[in-house]
Amino acid sequence: MHFEVISLFPEMFNAITQSGITARALSRALYRVEVTNPRTYTQDNHKTVDDRPYGGGPGMVMLIEPLAKAIVAAKARLVANGVVPHVVHMSPRGLPLTHQKVMALRDMQGLVILASRYEGVDQRLLDTLVDEEISIGDYVLSGGELPAMVLMDAVIRQLPGALGDAESANEDSFVNGLLDYPHYTRPEDYEGLVVPEVLMSGNHAKIREWRLKQSLALTRAKRPDLLAARSLTKEEARLLKEIDAESH
Repeated sequence: MHFEVISLFPEMFNAITQSGITARALSRALYRVEVTNPRTYTQDNHKTVDDRPYGGGPGMVMLIEPLAKAIVAAKARLVANGVVPHVVHMSPRGLPLTHQKVMALRDMQGLVILASRYEGVDQRLLDTLVDEEISIGDYVLSGGELPAMVLMDAVIRQLPGALGDAESANEDSFVNGLLDYPHYTRPEDYEGLVVPEVLMSGNHAKIREWRLKQSLALTRAKRPDLLAARSLTKEEARLLKEIDAESH
């Protein structure tokens, strides 16, 4: 996987390259990343990357020229490495980042991620050089760096070999369209709070069913929209009936 990131604050991406799972994945050469500051492609002494918006209004808009040059150069590097580039702009007006979108992006192998700042980006850049806009939620941040890192982290952990246990990614929330089940570890009894007995039984079939039932109950309580969009299996329908009966 090859990431090309365009940001005014390249140093922020040390959080990805120097910490945790994503740092280990980089050391294993599971992905490559290059962060470009668009000021590199400016022509004036002040390295200007923004200007006042036409039509008036508050704030500044990022200039098209330095961003366009940075994107074109990033795409060229990907092509030179035999990778088809896909350009993403992190924006609150983009489509939501979901597990399905993460898996689709992982399979693309070459992402150019624009982490913009200020009030926005000249629309002509978005119309001509950006393939899609992606949002991590219905709120506004100071810039696109944190959303870009969220996207990168989500994609990198899905790369084969990124996690110590290959099954870990398959057990995450949203992978099967449900929220994750509760987890427990030592001690067995903490101040009178005990681990559910089924998890101590060694009966893997019972444990699997318990976990599925817990996932269904949590999803119904916290994210009913996920269940509404789901085609239930016979087992899931049965377990939901049990949950309903137990709640009355």
